[in-house]
Amino acid sequence: MFHLIKIAMKSKNVFAILLMALAVTALVFQSCKKEDPELTLAELKSGTIDLNGATAPTNVPVMPTIVATFSTDVDPATAVAANIKMKQDYNNTDIELDITASGKTITIKPKANLGTGTLYKLSFSGAIMSNKQKPLTALERTFTTEGTFAPAGAIAHWKFENNANDNAGSFNPAAAGVVGITYVNSRNTAAGKAASFNGTTSIIEIPNGDQLINTKNFTVSFWVKAQPQDKGHFVMGLGAFYGLQFEIFGGLDGAKFAIRYELADGTTASEDMWFPSNATFNANGGWQGWDFAKSIAPADYVAMVSNKWLMVTYTYNGDAKKGTLYYNGEKMKSFDFNLWPDGDVKRGVKGMKWGGQMPDVKNELAFGFIQSRAGSMWANEPWGGYQFPGANHFKGELDDVRFYHKVLTPAEINLMYQSEKP
Repeated sequence: MFHLIKIAMKSKNVFAILLMALAVTALVFQSCKKEDPELTLAELKSGTIDLNGATAPTNVPVMPTIVATFSTDVDPATAVAANIKMKQDYNNTDIELDITASGKTITIKPKANLGTGTLYKLSFSGAIMSNKQKPLTALERTFTTEGTFAPAGAIAHWKFENNANDNAGSFNPAAAGVVGITYVNSRNTAAGKAASFNGTTSIIEIPNGDQLINTKNFTVSFWVKAQPQDKGHFVMGLGAFYGLQFEIFGGLDGAKFAIRYELADGTTASEDMWFPSNATFNANGGWQGWDFAKSIAPADYVAMVSNKWLMVTYTYNGDAKKGTLYYNGEKMKSFDFNLWPDGDVKRGVKGMKWGGQMPDVKNELAFGFIQSRAGSMWANEPWGGYQFPGANHFKGELDDVRFYHKVLTPAEINLMYQSEKP
């Protein structure tokens, strides 16, 4: 009997020990769960620029590499585009990103250059998890890219910072293609330098100009300051109306673009975008294709452009078949090929197109004249031959010439003007 009692007591002790061991194990397990660290953002940087400080930075490069460092390792499966977004603030556009995760860091790179002087919002959602499946508290940070505002995507941009090189693409002149150019202070300190043209010999010649205008959708924007002279100003030309031409009239009381377009049958034809003082449109006596024109009195027009910086922007929308001219961010004139007469071939316009190499026209964009020196069209005309000092050589300054193969919106054009104006 005593032996049985001893066995029973031993069994109770073993059972108690087992219960105690289970309790300790559960306590340790619970303790381990509580010790799993929370997922928090420790650091957010683009190079040495802090994106996680109290003040949002304004000098982030247009092609940043952003590194987010967290308090603990991140689950890479949750570091995806659905959970990490970058938006362009002024139009709420999503920016495509390359995202990689390793250990405690997530590296974020835009797939294309961002716009300059532009506000962006970078957000991390609560679906991002640690490797222990601890969620991140959703957060958002903002930053602005360096420079003054300009939409992203320029295929060419000439800043004229003591040279005539293309700062966005590869449309650079040869050394011999820069003649009589000096570089002077531009419209403000942020704009740096501008190219100055002497009105007699100055020219900059850019090869492969057709690549600038062969497109369905198009924008060209530039700053120009024309000095009064007793002749017109050929500010730029790509074989004149065989490509693209912008001129300011001799009295400074008007200007025009002459641009080549591709028709439905594959041929090309030019069309002029005139904008004189007292401009008219189809509702007040003008051509039926002009659907808007701002009328400016001659004296006011001259005062606006004479020896003053003017931002000129022209857009062409291939889907709408519509061209629009802006001065200083404001719409001045527009036309619609759909309003051309029934049966007119220009109602079938497909986009802009270089008219092709001709014996007297060369595929080179000229700043400062209607065509490059290699082109002989009008070579014997006193107003059109480069060799004549009295020809319509541009006299004045030119800066920040940008070409896009897309249509900038009115908001973008106005923002650019407001950011870059004198």
